[in-house]
Amino acid sequence: MTPDYLDFDYSEDADGNGSFDAMASVAPQQLPAVHAEIAAVLAWAHDAFAGRRGATDDGGEWDFDLQSHQEFSVPETMRFEEATGMLTVQPGEPGAARHVVSLSIGGSPAFCDALRTQFEIA
Repeated sequence: MTPDYLDFDYSEDADGNGSFDAMASVAPQQLPAVHAEIAAVLAWAHDAFAGRRGATDDGGEWDFDLQSHQEFSVPETMRFEEATGMLTVQPGEPGAARHVVSLSIGGSPAFCDALRTQFEIA
């Protein structure tokens, strides 16, 4: 499975442990698909590396951090008033919320290799 919404960036520490970080910012109608991708990644990790979740410094094989929030935006119309040399700003109508979800998942070299293979991460 190649994720459509989660685009992972990879980093690695001096010990070879890696971290994959992805963030998706989507409209409400795409949120179920993002949640499904995250659930697929985490279900795979819990299954493929069962009982080995925990910080690598504490002997774990893998771990993750999951966060979410909503962002609201209000468009503004800006005008330059030539006579006064000032800007004026008129707020518009608030737009729909965007959902921002981030997933950081990482672990040992073996875990990272398996994650790359399973989800076709370059």
